[in-house]
Amino acid sequence: MAEEAKWYVVHTYSGYENAVADTIIKSAENRKMRDLILEVNVPMETVTEISDSQTKTVERKVFPGYVLVKMVMTDESWHLVRNVRGATGFVGSGNKAVPLSDEEILALGVEKHEVVVDFDVGDSVKITDGPLEGFIGTVDEISADKTHVRVIVSMFGRETPVDLELDQIEQMK
Repeated sequence: MAEEAKWYVVHTYSGYENAVADTIIKSAENRKMRDLILEVNVPMETVTEISDSQTKTVERKVFPGYVLVKMVMTDESWHLVRNVRGATGFVGSGNKAVPLSDEEILALGVEKHEVVVDFDVGDSVKITDGPLEGFIGTVDEISADKTHVRVIVSMFGRETPVDLELDQIEQMK
C-alpha cells in the first residue's frame, strides 16, 4: 500500500501544527493505521536573527498553519486526520483532498532523493543514449546535484566536452 501513499496538506489552527502532527501519529498507532499514515511533517527552517548586535539561531515553521501528511487516502484515514483536534481540514476543493504533485514535493524539500553515482572524475564511461551512443569518454565533472555529468569524448581527433544525464552513461567494466 505504501506505493499508493501521497502527500497531503492539512490546514490547522496557527500554533497547533506540532500538536496536530503528534496527535495524527499517536491516533494512527492506536488504531493500527500506521500502514495508511506513513509520515507527518511540519516543515521547519533554521533562521539567524540579528537584533541589538546579538545573533541567535532559531527554528521556525516554513508554512505556519499547515502540516504535511504522507498517507494512503481511505475513508478511515481521511476521518482520522480530519477529526484531530486543531486540524480544520485538508487543502483541496470542498471535502476532496488534493495530493501534492511530485514537483511540489521536491520544491518543498519534504522528500530527499539521494542520487548514488558509481563512478568518479577520471573514470572511463560508455555513452548509452543520444546522438553519441556507443562513444567512450572520460568523466570530467559531476554536477553538484548529481543530475548531470560532463564527459570528454574524442571526436575527429579533438577532445570535446559533452554534457549528459546520468542515465545516458554507464561505467566501463
